[in-house]
Amino acid sequence: MFQSFDVSTRPENGPRRLKHLRDAMRAHKVHGFLIPRADAHQGENVAPRDERLSWLTGFTGSAGICVATLKEAALFADSRYTLQAASQTDTEHFEQKNIPNDHVKDWLAEHLKASEILAFDPWLHSKGEIDALRDHLSKHKITLKPSANLVDEIWENQPDAPNAPIVPHPDALAGQSHDKKRKEIAEILRSKEADAVVLTLPDSIAWLLNIRGSDIERTPVPLAFAILHATQKVELFTNPSKLDKACLAHLGPEVTITKPESFSDALKNLKGRIMVDKNRAPIAVSDLLSDAEIIWERDPTLLPKACKNPVELQGSREAHQRDGSAMIEFLTWLDREAPKGELTEIKVAQKLEDFRRATNALKDISFESISGAGPNGAIVHYRVNTDTDRPLKAGELFLIDSGGQYEDGTTDITRTISLGPPPKDAVTAFTAVLKGMIAISMARFPQGLAGRDIDAFARHALWSLGLDYDHGTGHGVGSYLGVHEGPASISKRSHEPLCPGMILSNEPGYYKKDHFGIRIENLIAVNAPKIPKGGEREMLSFETLSYVPIDRRLIDPTALNGAERDWLNSYHSDCLKRHSDHVSSSAKDWLINATKPVETALKD
Repeated sequence: MFQSFDVSTRPENGPRRLKHLRDAMRAHKVHGFLIPRADAHQGENVAPRDERLSWLTGFTGSAGICVATLKEAALFADSRYTLQAASQTDTEHFEQKNIPNDHVKDWLAEHLKASEILAFDPWLHSKGEIDALRDHLSKHKITLKPSANLVDEIWENQPDAPNAPIVPHPDALAGQSHDKKRKEIAEILRSKEADAVVLTLPDSIAWLLNIRGSDIERTPVPLAFAILHATQKVELFTNPSKLDKACLAHLGPEVTITKPESFSDALKNLKGRIMVDKNRAPIAVSDLLSDAEIIWERDPTLLPKACKNPVELQGSREAHQRDGSAMIEFLTWLDREAPKGELTEIKVAQKLEDFRRATNALKDISFESISGAGPNGAIVHYRVNTDTDRPLKAGELFLIDSGGQYEDGTTDITRTISLGPPPKDAVTAFTAVLKGMIAISMARFPQGLAGRDIDAFARHALWSLGLDYDHGTGHGVGSYLGVHEGPASISKRSHEPLCPGMILSNEPGYYKKDHFGIRIENLIAVNAPKIPKGGEREMLSFETLSYVPIDRRLIDPTALNGAERDWLNSYHSDCLKRHSDHVSSSAKDWLINATKPVETALKD
């Protein structure tokens, strides 16, 4: 199994470790310390060695930060993790704060005094983050000070740094050689009159050089730093033992391999105009560029990486075809076994992984599966473990959010299943969520619009009922890279224009605390602009990539208008066409029944 269900942290460990941290703070003569969930590469996922936030607090979510002073401490997590954070931490010692309503800078200004010192590890925070914090705290005469990592000083038996092999990602799957990618990005550098760019994000480096790795679970990237010069040459800072002869041959003579310990000296020796991403590179990078003129620009690989080429898009279609068939086998099994009353959240997650493994193409799951029965489904990013494992019960809903990593694509799909007759309020909410998902799927919009401009499409039906959800509607997805990928998303806060080739999730939801959770998620790709029939202007639209039936038992057909009904019936017809020849006979029977047309709709 890729996924483990062991309990990795305990709330009771937090107070003792917090005391040791405060002892270290006193020894260093500082009054506060920042503990983010980040590593020196500033990626979303981190290796066990860098799980400082969960080791200290017990909180295992993928985003958050702890701020500790000599007397108080607070854990800041976003709305996806409100319930999880409270359950995993000792709330008497770690005050619970919610992002974006609560701000680290305000808490620190309230809990630190003038002339006191806040320490931070400069490898774990971006310059943009520290500049904003420093600007605010300086008004209160609070000083920020770079420091050694105080958590590392007190962490006994801290895991070793990962050292997994680096492997080539074939051009046949990447759709473009790394020579062409380096040329493309080098041209961007020259257009900015930059001599080089420092890259710290693992997926940026993996995409640029067409390499993959397994230093990070669920995300097939190697941990490395890189400097791309305007000459197209690259210095790759990683352990040379990670690359075999085949990988060295793949990289070629214009990519030199240097031990990661040399990265700091290389930065100190860089001269000229050097591009650095203020909001993604750790502040240590710019601090070390003492002899260079820094150009603050966004990582130039982000947009080309997000806009998938035709080969990558075709790979994603094939990965979703494979993954969708596995999901249908799983849902067939679930409908057969759930009424027996012997299933639990862990058993279901394990079985789903078995079906994906049976494709003989699965490299990893793309994230820890969210397998939530009844009230656990209302925990947006719930991670089942042996302590929380809950049986699936008749009359409840079951939410399963999961995905796979395949060499040709990354998948992410959520389905909410009725376990017997559903509660009436669940049907009403589910249908509103479905209407929102369909609205995004059918959307047409002018070029230049961002995710924030269409996010309301997904919420309109829920808003009409006085309901909503607190997470974004969609995130970017990589091509055999991270299941969460910037710079684009569908959310109230996204200003990044949507462009052809981007792959995004479409996942509105609704969560009734202590009762049930609902989310329906497909992946979609942005189509090239064209003028709709009878129209005058070019419009962008979406191609649906995920084809797995949506539970008709939870749909109120009278709440669908004609266009919504037609979309749903067409979608289900496509599910049947795409998968009927690729699943078992029992799954085909289930699929035929699950994709029957919805006949009733309100008059248009």
